[in-house]
Amino acid sequence: MKKLATIEKVEPREVWPDEAKDFTPWLRANIEILSGILGLDLEIDDSEANVGDFYVDLVGKDLGSGRSVVIENQLGQTDHDHLGKLLTYAAGRQASISIWISRQFRDEHRQALDWLNSISGEGQLFFGIEIRVIRIGDSLPAPDFAVVAKPNDWGKHQRTAVGLSEKQEAYREFFDSLIQEIRQRLPGFTAATKGQPTNWYTFPAGRTGFAYTVSFAKDSKVRVELSITTGNQATNKRIFDALASAKEEIERAIGSALSWERLDDRQACRIAIYRPGSIGEGEEALREVRGWMVEQLAAFQKAFKSRIKQFKID
Repeated sequence: MKKLATIEKVEPREVWPDEAKDFTPWLRANIEILSGILGLDLEIDDSEANVGDFYVDLVGKDLGSGRSVVIENQLGQTDHDHLGKLLTYAAGRQASISIWISRQFRDEHRQALDWLNSISGEGQLFFGIEIRVIRIGDSLPAPDFAVVAKPNDWGKHQRTAVGLSEKQEAYREFFDSLIQEIRQRLPGFTAATKGQPTNWYTFPAGRTGFAYTVSFAKDSKVRVELSITTGNQATNKRIFDALASAKEEIERAIGSALSWERLDDRQACRIAIYRPGSIGEGEEALREVRGWMVEQLAAFQKAFKSRIKQFKID
């Protein structure tokens, strides 16, 4: 018989001695791990962000839906103090998604999150996540997240929205199918699992302040774009101009001419490609649109991934 290793539990504070100085920065740098557990594309905008006289560990958003997110970390057993902080931060930041991470959840606090989910509806989502650390044999320690509290029927949550118009439902179904195709053809590109009833969907580009967005635009066109949204208009224009200076090389890498949209009257910039298409077309035409979107996303990632990591963001 083959010899198998055993899984050894490691005390989290052996890996992250200080919650604020070690764990929070690690989580921000590795947010894709938590994204994969939740089926969301989380992007962190700030850490230790103020809420009145208090400071929330991490704030950001779910790129796919644009919903705001707060994350409260606790490397000990859950307590009333951190539950109160979570609710205070959610209110102060008007967050739609609240995530509480702890080494161990008391039953009372898990039940509190379940109750909040039961009375809040789709506008407010609460997650409880236990952080564990394991080692197999002589391996390096590895994080092991476990979801212990989540919205009711979270796996079906975004499928069961009520009150959608026919067009909204068509958008949701289109992006549902697009996400599944992306996950099959571009492994690791997104952690998202469900579409939204909107005419756009945003995916991470590997760095905060940049994102790939696919959308049904005006004039019966569909668009794939790199969005530059660092939060600082001058920085956005500077990065756009630097990328535009390499226009020929970038377009050659992508294999198509692009639309370079500096958008001087707005904060953000975008670099895009268009083709005809609308949500009202038949399934065969929409299948072609999805295939085109996946191809363009792959090409954009190849052309821009290393470039956007080189920029200094003010």
